[in-house]
Amino acid sequence: MDSASSAPPVHPSESRSFQRWLHKAAQVSGIGLTADERERDRVEVQRRRCEQWKTELLNYSPSVVFMLKHLKLSGCPVPSSNIVCAPCDLTRSGGFHPAGAIILCQGHFGDKKHMEDTLTHELVHMYDHCKFNVDWKNLRHHACSEIRANSLSGDCRYMRELGRGFVSFSKQHQACVRRRAILSVRANPMCPDEAAAERAVNEVWESCFGDTRPFDEVSCACFVAPRQDIAVHLLMFSDVGVHHVSHVDLLAGRKGMHGRDLFLNPGKGC
Repeated sequence: MDSASSAPPVHPSESRSFQRWLHKAAQVSGIGLTADERERDRVEVQRRRCEQWKTELLNYSPSVVFMLKHLKLSGCPVPSSNIVCAPCDLTRSGGFHPAGAIILCQGHFGDKKHMEDTLTHELVHMYDHCKFNVDWKNLRHHACSEIRANSLSGDCRYMRELGRGFVSFSKQHQACVRRRAILSVRANPMCPDEAAAERAVNEVWESCFGDTRPFDEVSCACFVAPRQDIAVHLLMFSDVGVHHVSHVDLLAGRKGMHGRDLFLNPGKGC
């Protein structure tokens, strides 16, 4: 009889597969884990889910794929490694750094759609920084990008606002965009008080709310891509027949066609 056949059998409690099963059961039930171990496991589960959703959105989300395409066309490609899942405080769902990085706050998303809106929001900030050389210490610049990001990302769709406890049957979209833009500008270290944040948003509101680039228009329910992208993203569109005036045009004192500024009508239901 050889040595292998004479080896004593391994007790089930000592097998690696049993230990893995035991650890998995402890993760699910929380029994047998210390508080630190439970916290580490919770964070790891959140990270894995965030990474999975991120990968799916980067490949299949119409709004995310569309924004990534236009960032690349603008000379600012965004590799997936620049979009990072990380723990955050409870006051935010994501963030953008002018160096070219986006943070997705793992564990803060109720569903993948919430993450999609947040990622699109931050990509709009990145697009503005790339195309318009935004000075984030300038409250008017910051206000303009926040208006655009909140309006174009889906952050202010009706059901999202209903979940926050805000219900309106008239100009709900505009009210949400304005409120959230003021909150974001108020958090800028260069902003002295809420009045200054509100003033900055009001000063650029018409121009920046009407500037939907790189989209053709903003809809309360869906994204509307330019005509040439419809085959790729299967999105409905309509020509709105307006001259888009950006925050750059505003700050430079430029006017639209026929010497006056023309702005986007956000459409029915907004």
